[in-house]
Amino acid sequence: MTQSYTALAQHVRTAGLNSRTRWFYGLLCAGLLLGLAGIATGVILLGHTWLQLLMAGALGVLLTQVAFVGHEASHRQVLASGPANDRVGWVLATVLVGISYSWWMNKHTRHHGNPNKLGKDPDIEVDTFSFVTEDAAGRRGLMAWFTRHQGVFFFPLLLLEGVNLHVKSVRSLWTNRQTKGQRLELTVLTLRFVIYLAAVFWFLPLGMAFAFLGIQLAVFGLYMGASFAPNHIGMPIVPRDVKLDFLSKQVRTSRNVSGGWWATVLMGGLNYQIEHHLFPSMPRPHLAAARRLVREHCRVADVPYAETNLIAAWGIVIRYLNEVGLAAKDTFRCPILGQLR
Repeated sequence: MTQSYTALAQHVRTAGLNSRTRWFYGLLCAGLLLGLAGIATGVILLGHTWLQLLMAGALGVLLTQVAFVGHEASHRQVLASGPANDRVGWVLATVLVGISYSWWMNKHTRHHGNPNKLGKDPDIEVDTFSFVTEDAAGRRGLMAWFTRHQGVFFFPLLLLEGVNLHVKSVRSLWTNRQTKGQRLELTVLTLRFVIYLAAVFWFLPLGMAFAFLGIQLAVFGLYMGASFAPNHIGMPIVPRDVKLDFLSKQVRTSRNVSGGWWATVLMGGLNYQIEHHLFPSMPRPHLAAARRLVREHCRVADVPYAETNLIAAWGIVIRYLNEVGLAAKDTFRCPILGQLR
């Protein structure tokens, strides 16, 4: 199967799908900056009216789109140079969005290396939610009840994910003093929060300022979580002792979201999750063309290729989390790649 991936990668290179698309990211970043300027203008013009909450929601959406580009920069999709991509990603994530770039890189790199693998992928480690039955079965008391119904709570709790991302970023930098550039990043994050909060509370009345922050953070968290959740939740879990070749490991644990260009705009290219995992440095505009090559390759190689629409994907996420949660009460087997032993 390693030779199979090598052949696929050769087809992708021949088609020129790994080439940089600076024009696309230049236009995208310019559009995002214009959007940010438009929101700032709207906030000034609307004054002390509750229409400011529309601006708050728009800011939550825009910051999520900025985070998508930061994610792409972290994968070397934007520019040719690795350090240049890191600088772009650092500015977008740390300065604009308020998320630690170093924390994200560490976590996300480990995820890409072993998606959905027990003991390796940090995205399936137990936290508020349990993603595997062993973790769900270990819950007790109130958390056991919550876990049995966790699918129902998943999307409502994403409204708090924006706050969670900010808190985890600061906590990571504060506790991991050996992180390269830790002091600078922590200082910049702190200044970002101080300046943003000072601006909101200086310009808006107290109650309206709190409402503005609440809406912005809720929209940001929900949008981020709803975009990343369909990628792997509900796909097979790889046991600790199972080793897979690169193609199988990335394709079998990932899910695409259909919808074409509108899904790409909405999800920042995350809708092509399979192609992104196979070719993580591939720029967003090339993913659709890569999908055609990958689908055909997987058909010939008899590798399952998962793709569904966004609504169905969200339904799978909710259903899977509820089923896993039943392990707190009953015995339930979540999808395991045991057949690949």
